[in-house]
Amino acid sequence: MVTVLKFTGDEPTLVQALRAGHPGAVAVFYDRHAPHVQRTLRAALGPDADLPDLLQEVFIRALDGIAELDSPTRVRSWLTSIAVFTARAHIRRRARRKWLDVFSPERTRSEELQPPSSEARAALLETYRVLETFPVDDRLAFVLRFVDGATLPEGATACGVSLATFKRRLARAERRFLQAVADRPVLKYWLERGTRWTLQEQG
Repeated sequence: MVTVLKFTGDEPTLVQALRAGHPGAVAVFYDRHAPHVQRTLRAALGPDADLPDLLQEVFIRALDGIAELDSPTRVRSWLTSIAVFTARAHIRRRARRKWLDVFSPERTRSEELQPPSSEARAALLETYRVLETFPVDDRLAFVLRFVDGATLPEGATACGVSLATFKRRLARAERRFLQAVADRPVLKYWLERGTRWTLQEQG
């Protein structure tokens, strides 16, 4: 019987173990970072049946490129960047294939008939309907900042752009979102209850 040694160690040691092919390192790498990557993908994409596959894709990309990671102490931000890249590619693929009716009519009708479990869920779904109309880069800036809670520098790093570029994308997305709220009562209700935006700020 062969006993696989369980890996233990900090992030730099884990990166070294991955590069060296330690038998237990991959599982630890996934367990440590999968929740964060999943949150990032969900924030960028909203409800999406492909999330499990995309989560796997992120880690495949990460493991394939682990030798290129220049700073082993920045694994989390590096994975965020890969997740953003993966989400961007998925959004573009999804937009291109819409005319093929990727979701079957039966599945679409089933989802439409299911009522939201709460007002918050209804607002979330409505938010992603708005975000579907945004340019991909502006949408990702918006969700990283306001859904995932990234700081401005973190968002810029994740998108691979300068801080100034990220701020411009975010400003465009924020203006567009606030303009869309006027025609969507569910979102208007939540904005009135929140402190981030007020209806007066839209003027």
